[in-house]
Amino acid sequence: MSLVARHVMIWVLMVCVTLSTQTAFAQDTQPRQSSAQAISPAADLRFHADDIEAWLNGSIPLAITQASIAGAVVVVVDRDGIVFQQGYGLSDMAAGRLVSPSETLFRPGSISKLFTWTAVMQQVERGNLNLDTDINTYLDFEVPPYRGQPITLRQIMTHTAGFEESIRYLFTADLMPLDDYVKQSLPARVFAPGTTPAYSNYASALAGYIVERVSGTPFNDHVANNIFAPLDMNNATFAQPLPDALADQMAPGYQNAQTPPRSFEIISAAPAGSLSATGTDMGRFMVAHLNNGLGLLRPETAQMMHDYRAPGIDGLNRMALGFTERWMNGRRGIGHGGDTQGFHSDLTIFPEEGVGLYISLNSTGKGGESFAIRQLLLEGFADRYLPEANPVEIKPGVDAETARAHIEIVSGNYISSRGSFTNFLSFAGLLGQIPVGMTPESKLSFPMFESIGIGAFDWVEVAPFVWQDRYSSQTIAADVVDGRVVRISTDIFSPFMVLTPAPAAKNGAVLLPLLGLAAFVIMLQAILWPTRMVVRRKFGAALALERGHLLVYRSTGLFAWGVVLSIIGWVAFAVMASADVTLLGGALDGLINGLRVVFPFAAVALFLASGIHQVLSFGKGRSWLLHIGRMLLLLSSLLVLWVIFTFNLYGFGLVF
Repeated sequence: MSLVARHVMIWVLMVCVTLSTQTAFAQDTQPRQSSAQAISPAADLRFHADDIEAWLNGSIPLAITQASIAGAVVVVVDRDGIVFQQGYGLSDMAAGRLVSPSETLFRPGSISKLFTWTAVMQQVERGNLNLDTDINTYLDFEVPPYRGQPITLRQIMTHTAGFEESIRYLFTADLMPLDDYVKQSLPARVFAPGTTPAYSNYASALAGYIVERVSGTPFNDHVANNIFAPLDMNNATFAQPLPDALADQMAPGYQNAQTPPRSFEIISAAPAGSLSATGTDMGRFMVAHLNNGLGLLRPETAQMMHDYRAPGIDGLNRMALGFTERWMNGRRGIGHGGDTQGFHSDLTIFPEEGVGLYISLNSTGKGGESFAIRQLLLEGFADRYLPEANPVEIKPGVDAETARAHIEIVSGNYISSRGSFTNFLSFAGLLGQIPVGMTPESKLSFPMFESIGIGAFDWVEVAPFVWQDRYSSQTIAADVVDGRVVRISTDIFSPFMVLTPAPAAKNGAVLLPLLGLAAFVIMLQAILWPTRMVVRRKFGAALALERGHLLVYRSTGLFAWGVVLSIIGWVAFAVMASADVTLLGGALDGLINGLRVVFPFAAVALFLASGIHQVLSFGKGRSWLLHIGRMLLLLSSLLVLWVIFTFNLYGFGLVF
């Protein structure tokens, strides 16, 4: 079945309601009736364990099977506790062990941050931290200010501290102590604090380190004593590797249900994502926050976390204090997603309605369908149990001519604020630029959504530079000043990531095709150099060049090979790092440094040699085809040099 067909199938399975159940996939179910006091009257008749069980059992088992996902856990809560929890599929493929919501440990990834933010707010309550104080007040090393502006915990909690991406030690083969991690991995600041959402695992780990310092307790122990213990979360831990008492309960993570299991992932940025927990324990955490932090925080502190709305693009979701905002059917949810290499999870609570949903999958799935399943489950949950009280018809807010003009204004390539900008990984930003355009039907085209597989989209401009999808709750909006786009984003990503137009000199739409052509020209020169040599020897032909010119000619072939082999080396690096991100923790340092020396040296040398060769060849009676070929080689080497120095593919620094 094609990828598109699988996505369509998942959509159907997740939004349809069927009364049939798949009991062979369901384990350890502990349902109870819910009071459902805060949800809408229209949903009261449905929001109970039996209906939730029928709805989920009629969709989840088939969805994870279709997506080749080994297992999943789903938990639904209200303010009184866990309404429904269930495991689906297998926690361990080899052992044939079923998923148990109360016993099987999954890795919820970045949902761990919600525990870190809760710990921060506990220290705020105790007077040990202030959200608006320079974080250097609490550190034993300095985070340099950005153009004189310090960073605060409020900015860290809203992902507006201004850090570029940091991935070197995010996943490692061996655990790095938290204090070593935050000191050795300090990334550059690329945005003014408080101005630009740019997701940062490093900043989240730094917040955990601050909690550790002001509390005088190791971060893992602090969370265990101040969050897990009060909520009776007895099967949850930030510890790595797992304590012996919990190790046997851990589910392996998989690429998909047909691949070998991954080993236990070590996350050195522990406060950002190292949590291991059962579905039951995650449910208890949701219940605490639905009850205004009961057992963890004062009500006013929890409400401060939940109700805060960081600055952002009008019409789109914002960051609360640590929680991401999720408006659905006119109702405000808050939560967080989480991804490791093997686990993919999502947690959302609706504080006003008093309900919440958690899902975790222990496989990425074929084609990455885990994201689609999570998103569609949340939308299906909202549509079924939190229907919009007064649905508003989605209709154009501007005329057709204006709508077309606005699409033309926003069309182009965009760079994500979550990325690397000052190191060699900035080249990934060139490869990953996000296009926005217009369909043949004069509709907005946003292929980024198609790549995450959550269905077809029909974007309608409901207000100037605000587009809403007819088929989902998704919205796209842009800040436009004087007819130029400043930034654009979408509901899913806007709390922690915005897109800015790619400058002309870095625009992948132009640069990547030219770079591909340049690589082809250089590779052709590298191949033709020895080929011509073999042909001349076979036919006894001499190369009619003076000695100095001959040396330059041969140098062009030699340095062309240096560039080609460097490109092959970078491709090999990308393949290895993608297959196992822990290799970035040191195993690939030799390759990285070698490439950042050889590549620029070979490119500079090729540019000089080809330029000298071109000059020496003028007036020598050479054919115009040879002159064109040498000029193309000269221009190709110049373009490669531009890319090397523009995207930092040189140097020795290993903070990335």
